[in-house]
Amino acid sequence: MKIRNLLLGSVAAAGLSTGGAYAADLGVLTSLDVCDALGLSGLTISSDTNCLQITGEVKYKFTWGDYDGTAAADADIDRGGATNGGFDGGAVSWMAGAGTEDWASRFDAWIKFVATADSDFGPAKAVIKLKETNHRTTANGGAIGTGSSDTTGVIMDEAYVSIGDSTVIMAGKKGSIMNKGDDVPLNWLGLFISEKVDAGVDWGSDTDLPSGGHVIQVVSDLGNGISVAGGLENLDGDNTPDGAAGTAVGVIAYAGDGMAAHATFAAGGVLDGTIEDWGVHAGFSGTFDNFKVVAAAAFGEDDVNGDYWNVLGSASATFDMFTIAGSVEANSNDQWGVGASASAAVTDGVTLNVGGRYLEESAGNDIYQVAASVVAAVTETITITGEVGYVDDDWADLFYGSAKLAWAPGGGFTSSVKGTVNSEDAYKIETEFKKTFE
Repeated sequence: MKIRNLLLGSVAAAGLSTGGAYAADLGVLTSLDVCDALGLSGLTISSDTNCLQITGEVKYKFTWGDYDGTAAADADIDRGGATNGGFDGGAVSWMAGAGTEDWASRFDAWIKFVATADSDFGPAKAVIKLKETNHRTTANGGAIGTGSSDTTGVIMDEAYVSIGDSTVIMAGKKGSIMNKGDDVPLNWLGLFISEKVDAGVDWGSDTDLPSGGHVIQVVSDLGNGISVAGGLENLDGDNTPDGAAGTAVGVIAYAGDGMAAHATFAAGGVLDGTIEDWGVHAGFSGTFDNFKVVAAAAFGEDDVNGDYWNVLGSASATFDMFTIAGSVEANSNDQWGVGASASAAVTDGVTLNVGGRYLEESAGNDIYQVAASVVAAVTETITITGEVGYVDDDWADLFYGSAKLAWAPGGGFTSSVKGTVNSEDAYKIETEFKKTFE
């Protein structure tokens, strides 16, 4: 039993036994239970009618070494950019030494406040999230400059209201309701094209579908694991140069019985009445006894640059201490890739991984990577990871090795230090510290 509940019970009993004057004051005391009545926990502050939840995170990362050479091994991955080979301004790159020290210092911090009260339609919420990112970096020992990830001070990352329980209506500044999950390859190293979109499939960089920002959204739980969502996003978007203001989004999803699936539909430029771009992202992931399966596809159409598609399939099987996995991917730019891995849980705290991945590129350049790692939990809070590998493409072939020490003592605090070296005279030391609270 919570101490405050015991105290409230004692005060209530005293109030009832001594008359109405004490009983009249109990309304203020019982307000302490607003958060419990709403089913909210964590770091909270309550008033007579509202429960204020506070969550946040602070993360700092420092990197030092010689890793930013002018030459780098690049995989010319094209995901539908305006120029062939354009992939978010770069490619899959491997460190190259240049004889000068490089370093980068970055912090990320955010704090989120959610005020919740009861209403006839379900919980009514007001959400405010403040965020700041500051990234200072160098290139080949040059002067320190501001990185592109700098938010130039504290910004209002989210500010919106919502109401509802099984059906929730949201309006204001917030993230997207687009579902782009159920598409992560199961093999240990992943896949090259997938890696460039944060592990998955994508509808192409030419398909201009800005998401989030100023939004009006509705999400509804239909029961039996089925949910639907719809909304207008990017309502604050600029309509130039190609009429991209306003993105209509619709999602249908299922989760339950060891399976998850979704289909996301988006259309861009709806505010001026003319659809400029549209895209579809669909995925399925399922676990069946010892087997796991992932299948995903994305399609995008741009009224100027044409169509783009990207597909991915992956499967894994676990037999006693062994897990084997394989994955394939392809896109409409005549690029395709495969990957496979095998893992063995040698003991309760030690796992061995071996794997490889390959990419056939439209420009005739092939790239592949093979690697092996060992992950050892030396204590309940300390984990050591070591990895060695070999990479080959038309720029160069190189060997690399890395070692990482991770420490998670509890309390939401984690930290790590990682060192990497390769045969191109490059080396890098990365340290990271993070604390979350809720």
